[in-house]
Amino acid sequence: MNESRRFEVTEYEAPQVSAMPGDREVISRDAVQAAATAFVVLFCIVGLALWGLPFYYDFMVQQFGWTRAQVTSGNALSKLVVAPVFGLIAGWMIDRFGPRRVMITGIVVSGVALIGLGAISSLGMFYVFYFLNALGYVLGGPLPNQVLLSRWFEKSRGKALGFAYVGIGLGGAVVPLISHVLVQHFGWQTALRVLGGLIILISLPLAFVVKETGPASEGGAVVDQAEAKSAFRSISFYLLTLGTMASIAAVSGTQQNLKLFLSLDRHYTQSQAAQVLSLVLAFSIVGRLLMGWLADHFPKKYVMLFIYTLVAAAIPFLFFGRTQSAIYVFAAVFGIGLGGDYMIVPLMTAEIFGVRILGRLLGVIVMAGGVSEAMSPWLISRLRDVTGNYTQSCFVLVGMALLGAVATLALPGRQKTT
Repeated sequence: MNESRRFEVTEYEAPQVSAMPGDREVISRDAVQAAATAFVVLFCIVGLALWGLPFYYDFMVQQFGWTRAQVTSGNALSKLVVAPVFGLIAGWMIDRFGPRRVMITGIVVSGVALIGLGAISSLGMFYVFYFLNALGYVLGGPLPNQVLLSRWFEKSRGKALGFAYVGIGLGGAVVPLISHVLVQHFGWQTALRVLGGLIILISLPLAFVVKETGPASEGGAVVDQAEAKSAFRSISFYLLTLGTMASIAAVSGTQQNLKLFLSLDRHYTQSQAAQVLSLVLAFSIVGRLLMGWLADHFPKKYVMLFIYTLVAAAIPFLFFGRTQSAIYVFAAVFGIGLGGDYMIVPLMTAEIFGVRILGRLLGVIVMAGGVSEAMSPWLISRLRDVTGNYTQSCFVLVGMALLGAVATLALPGRQKTT
């Protein structure tokens, strides 16, 4: 029997955390502080910086004469460099040194990136500061915050991540409105510099004081190398990575082209486009809270499948709908799916593999997701430039979301324990 187990490498056996059925998780003051810190940091680095930048793409096209593919290629090229290299490094650093110091570095880099993007005058400088923006996202965005909350919460992990990810939705909902007002009064470049300063001013103090080791850390930071190797060799890890890449490609390809489509193809005013973008991110708040609650009460596999199905169903309403009602349906359904899309990945990863090697696993998944997140908006923009419309792009995006759903169906329903 021992001989036969020596060659079993396709299924990962996660460490079992003992808990009496019905036990309620005690939420300490430090755990609440960790959740609040994650909320604010994600509000700034993802909500303001990542989701806010597409609002400025059409200004760059009009002022500098760049194509749609060029303004979205900054996201593509930067993440193709940052995700493969720094995703792995960041995951290892978080497991080794904890998420707080990595998060602090990411906050500073993200703020500097937006300040720099507000002063660009050439495509080369645009790429440099977009690279820094991608680096700030990897170091200070979802990756360290997911690990931080997974260390502090176990039974309520879904609700905790749902609350923290509301920060992304709230930041993404208000940034078009804030940007619109700033652009009207100061111009788009000054508006970007103001956003960069706000990121550092708001989130850095909280990251300095947060405690990073909680009761759900499963025995500390010592990681069994055999445990990590077993996880990376499992079929579940590759299915999870594939599903994540496909769904993120669908979400980012749609979101990064949304303002361009509304403003330049549908000829929406800046105010109307800002309202649609805000509506999408407002519904994402509902999605984050809803999916976090569902993930704590139902199998996470089916919650993930539900999320990916919502994304696939919403996209045709945007590109083929010809009425204002269709746009509202898209904003509601896509926003709810968007809210759960990024949040469900760490929950599913922790469900299958536990939290001791969560940083390393998510580092690889972030790397893979970063590649798809980088390539998809560029591909969709390129298809639009070549064909003159978004019809083919719509089919590609829906296909990506459905591929994520198929990969999810093959995942195990619950973690395998020894």
